[in-house]
Amino acid sequence: MQNDSSQESKSPKSPDNAAPEEHHYLTQAFINIRIFLNQTLRIEGNAHPEETIESIKADIDFKGYNVWILIFSILIASIGLNVNSGAVVIGAMLISPLMGPILGVGMSMGINDWATLKRSFRNFAIMFTVSIITSTLYFLLTPLEDAQSELLARIRPTLLDVLVAFIGGLAGILAANRRIKTNVVPGVAIATALMPPLCTAGYGIATGQPDFLFGAFYLFLINSIFISLATFVIVRFLRFPIKEFVDELRARRARRYVAIILILIVGPSGFTFYNVISESIFNRRVNTFITENVYYDGAELVKNEVVYKEGQGPVITLSFFGENVPASLIKAWRSKLDDYGLDNADIRVFQGGTVAQMNSEEVTKLVDVYTDSRKEIQSKDETIARLKLELERQREHELPVAQLCTELQVMYPRLHSLSLAWMVEFNQGSTDTLLLAELKWNVPDTTGLSSQLETIGSWFVTRMKVDTVAVKSSIYRAQEKMPESKGIKN
Repeated sequence: MQNDSSQESKSPKSPDNAAPEEHHYLTQAFINIRIFLNQTLRIEGNAHPEETIESIKADIDFKGYNVWILIFSILIASIGLNVNSGAVVIGAMLISPLMGPILGVGMSMGINDWATLKRSFRNFAIMFTVSIITSTLYFLLTPLEDAQSELLARIRPTLLDVLVAFIGGLAGILAANRRIKTNVVPGVAIATALMPPLCTAGYGIATGQPDFLFGAFYLFLINSIFISLATFVIVRFLRFPIKEFVDELRARRARRYVAIILILIVGPSGFTFYNVISESIFNRRVNTFITENVYYDGAELVKNEVVYKEGQGPVITLSFFGENVPASLIKAWRSKLDDYGLDNADIRVFQGGTVAQMNSEEVTKLVDVYTDSRKEIQSKDETIARLKLELERQREHELPVAQLCTELQVMYPRLHSLSLAWMVEFNQGSTDTLLLAELKWNVPDTTGLSSQLETIGSWFVTRMKVDTVAVKSSIYRAQEKMPESKGIKN
């Protein structure tokens, strides 16, 4: 009995006993993954709040060198926008000190530092004023007045601008929180494009175009708000030391002011965020509608845009160059708007008859379309010419076997069949193409065929206009697989 019990204790584990062990391994695996992710992604342990606060405060003020660096960077960016050079604009953003007051606003709200908040707003106003005055003076003096694509891109913000600003703000404050400084903050200034909207706003003032002024200012405000909001979030998440007041009444007043400022900033930004999302979705539907429906053989669509007017629905403007688009086709386009969720929109078609009636952007678009069309036509012409040449070469090498065999049978009735082929011969490092002719005779033997082969070879040279012909002769036997052959080369 003791042996039996001993054997039972050493027997393999039952499935019921194995399940808890597997559950233990799975639990341990999840714990290890959590530890790994915590060690890899954790940022709280690397935070240096005091150093970060002092570093941000040091970059807030705009006076002396900072003002002149800002002026020079604004001038460089304005030139880059004016000549449509993205590289010049990026270079200007690398040296601009715009991020200081913006990070200061978010940081001071996060730690309840009322004095630093007022200082940040004051320097933000100085930065904005200096930038607008500088860019306006430049565009008043420059002889280049046309709005290039770099300027036009800063008129209306999109959802991507909002996302880039918020994510860039997160990256900026995390980089500022490190003891070892990197190039992340200048990179954030480039990614969020703080400077180009200021230059574009100055262009709007200099040229008297309110849509440029308000559109660019709108984009700059969105970028600034969401960078400050991201800074506030990280500061609170990392639990920076919050400033305490000795006077409780003053502390409540400060918290109230901070809450009001947060509502004033976050509230409009939320409304802006909603509007930008709605507009982006609407524009995507418009682009899909145009791609799938707007087409006319007699005219080229050179420009399309969505115009928003207060108190009215959006208008999809389509500018064509060429023949007039039939009214029935435009009506058909309007009838399909509901299918794309554009029931509150309308279509307006502009049909410019001459280049003089078009603006610079439309002319540029038309030139690009014409250039692309010419390149495509030229490429097709080259392909057609190449195929024609190849076809001619193939035709030159076509052999009229049936015709030649018929002609030879008239001269040589005993000829049974003819086979022709082009043969490439390699001889001492050089190649030569020659014609190979194989003749099959309906005779008992080859007696007397040698002289006829020489005559036939000369006939082939003259008839086919070739230099060399290799003539082979054999006797046709229906049951013979390896015919007796005799050859001659002319």
